Amino acid sequence: MRAWLVRLHRWFGLAAALFLFIAGATGAVISWDHELDAWLNPALYEARSSGPALPISDLVARIEVADPKAQVTYHPLAVEPGHTFVAFVSPRWDEATGQLHSLGYNQIALDPATGAIQGRREWGAVSLSRENLLPFLYKLHYSMHLPESHGIEWGIWLMGLIAIAWVADTFIALWISFPKLSLKKRRAAPEFLDPRGGRAGRRPGPGGAHWKRSFAFRWAAGGHRLVFDWHRSGGVWLFLLVLMIAVTSVAMNLNNPVMRPVVSWFSTLTPSPFASRTPAAQLIEPKVEWAAVVASAEAEARRRGWADPAGAVFLSPELGLWGVGFFRPGLDHGDGGLGNPWLYYDARSGQPAGDSVPGTGSAGDIFMQSMFPLHSGRIIGLPGRVLMSLMGVVIAVFSATGVYLWWKKRLARARAARPAEASIRQKPLAATS
Repeated sequence: MRAWLVRLHRWFGLAAALFLFIAGATGAVISWDHELDAWLNPALYEARSSGPALPISDLVARIEVADPKAQVTYHPLAVEPGHTFVAFVSPRWDEATGQLHSLGYNQIALDPATGAIQGRREWGAVSLSRENLLPFLYKLHYSMHLPESHGIEWGIWLMGLIAIAWVADTFIALWISFPKLSLKKRRAAPEFLDPRGGRAGRRPGPGGAHWKRSFAFRWAAGGHRLVFDWHRSGGVWLFLLVLMIAVTSVAMNLNNPVMRPVVSWFSTLTPSPFASRTPAAQLIEPKVEWAAVVASAEAEARRRGWADPAGAVFLSPELGLWGVGFFRPGLDHGDGGLGNPWLYYDARSGQPAGDSVPGTGSAGDIFMQSMFPLHSGRIIGLPGRVLMSLMGVVIAVFSATGVYLWWKKRLARARAARPAEASIRQKPLAATS
């Protein structure tokens, strides 16, 4: 049994090493994606002029007037002082061709005081240019930039399936990191006498010493032994964190098709407005404007006693769904805890379509709400982001050391096989002499 588990761990490690190395390395960087992106691309984040910002409705209108083929699908409802107004857009449906318009960009930044366009880019484009570097790494992290075809996001499914196997492999790795406990050997450990006289007890059996090695790092040995300890003992010490990242990775990539059905086995889940809707073949044109939806959401928030203002609004043309999030400017990702509350509305009727309120609902609801905050580390704020950045490096190191150890063992076996092969060749010669 143990030999099979070792093989499974080796096969998974070799098959997934490159993907986990990339995911770990990029994860270490994108923990700081907003800060690094702002540093690399000040034109997208820093307003060029001072003065009071134009009304949000004016800024949204300027984007769509400047390019009638574009539809604003996400924008903040307030502008941070000194910052640009950054919105996301998607192409409108072209009735003449029966296809979506081609825009060449999906993110746009405006000077809030003048409404002038300061920058545009295709977020997630396959490009290492300065303006695209951080979005490129972010999308590489969870999809490897594999293209979508036949309605299937192959990269997201690939990384999700790797994450599922990774969850199982974390338990396999922990199991084989410890020696097989032999009760027979432990009982056979002889009593020994204290040199000063008297009975001092039993000598520790070999099992106890071996268990300690599973936690130890042979710093003085260096070289291959230390690399092995980094891979084995490091995995033992960090087992819970690695398992948490693996589980949340499944939730990030395969939330509706895998994670929600599995969690629903153990706990009732509140119906999700996203999971309960099927994407339309053609984009749904909203019949209720975003301003009316925000007004309805703000009234509902006051009724519920929420203190934070409406912070952003988004539109899903595929699902015909508006969403309004409540948070203070600059805290769109959440700053500690389980994130921000959202209210959802049908884009055609304006009727409530559900909500997502952190910390409420069933145990399964709260578990699902914790997935992104745990995966990003934002559940405990800045210290969590630092921890997740370090864990990204650790996962990359685990992948690299696993391949290194396999390669060293392969070379050692090849060297050991040469004398045996030479001996086999020489035997027929010796028999005829």
